[in-house]
This record gives sequence, C-alpha cells and structure tokens, in this order.
Amino acid sequence: MSRPVARIPFPAPCRSAAFVRRIKRFTVEAEALDGPDRGAILKAHTNNTGSMLGLLRPGSTALLSPAANPDRKLKYTLEALELAGSMGPGMVGVNTLTPNRMLHAAWKAGAVPELDGYEHFRKEAKVGQSRLDAHLTGERGELWVECKNVTLVEDDVARFPDAVTERGQKHLRELMDLAGSGARVALFFLVQRPDGHCFGPADFIDPDYATLFYEALDAGVEAWPYVADVDRTGISLGRRLQVVRP
Repeated sequence: MSRPVARIPFPAPCRSAAFVRRIKRFTVEAEALDGPDRGAILKAHTNNTGSMLGLLRPGSTALLSPAANPDRKLKYTLEALELAGSMGPGMVGVNTLTPNRMLHAAWKAGAVPELDGYEHFRKEAKVGQSRLDAHLTGERGELWVECKNVTLVEDDVARFPDAVTERGQKHLRELMDLAGSGARVALFFLVQRPDGHCFGPADFIDPDYATLFYEALDAGVEAWPYVADVDRTGISLGRRLQVVRP
C-alpha cells in the first residue's frame, strides 16, 4: 500500500526572474521576467548561507515567492533556482527552512515509515546547550532529528555541505552524544534537486564533516536522505536515497 505524499506549496503568486547576482549574504538580485515591472531588478531575501555551489549562474531562472509580511524590506524570498536550463522538474530548492517544514509535513501525512509510532512532534527542541530541529515522542519512545538542506550534486551523488560548516560538525558531535545515551537520533537530508541518485558527505569541501558523518553512523545516528520534487507550485517529498560508504 502506497503512503500519502507530503507536499509544501509555495506562497502565491510566485514570480519568475533571471538571476543577476548575490550582493550580500542574505540578498540576491534578479531581473523580473513577468508582471508589469518586467525588466526591473528585484531584490530577494535568501536564508541559504551556504555557497549554493554551481547554482548562482547569471541568467538562470529564479523562483521568487512574495513575503508574508507586506512591510518587510525585501518583498520576495528566493525559493528555487533553475538547473541546466530547465524549468519544472529542473528546479533546485534553496530555501533552508524547507527541510524542517517537510519533516513536519511528512510526519502529519504519515508519508515516511521512519516517523511511524510517534504521536507528538516538537519543533526547535532544546537539548543540553543547543536546539535540534525536532523531538518526537510516542509509543516508539523518543526521537531527535536534525534537518539539513542539500543543493549540491557531484558525479550523481547528492552531497552535503556545500561550504565548510563548523555548526554542522557541532551538530554531529551532539547527535553522537545523544545516541550514546541510548536515544534514537537521525539526520534528515532533503535533497532539493532531481539528479542525485545516492547520498554522501562532501569530503572534498569539508573533510572534517565527512569524517564525523561516518563516525556518527557508526555511533548509531541514522541518516535519511530524501529527494524533494520541486516545481513552480511547491515541493513534494520523493524517494529515499541510499547512503554511500567509503
């Protein structure tokens, strides 16, 4: 019996724009391709602090959603970028809030077996001196989950991270400590592009993270890489990928 599909719609109406440049850590510029202000330069917020390696190509199509707060300085949010000249199935989701939202949507929908048996879901749950993205409890006990966004694919392998991440290394150490205490612990990697056929850490970008990742697996931390199917209207949860081992 097939499971329900978890889906997150983009805020409407989204706009198409031609990517111009990233001008600050949290701001990009793009040229409007639709609407009465076609040709105007739009500034959009991006919450993706990674490098977005290979995606920030001038002229590629960007998908911008309207800000929920009309008083916000930047009126749009960067949701996705075009991959290899294709709209539709060739979009890459770059909004780093999406993995957290998708995990919750998957839990509510009963879309993935890893979340079966947990009746309660708490976001941004504190553990020790840190917060993890989700804490679930139920008949199966408790489960801690940290979510990560994946936008890099190299040689058909979806890779994380796309820049050195000391924060990500810290999370892995915390997850290993939790697993060592007997808790069930997992990493949920949302691969927001269509061309990854398996998953592994980006050892050529952050070798320390890669080493810690495999140590975490050996310590009992689970890794759940799932493909996200991105189109102009939203994001659906797709298939789970296999984790490659050295």
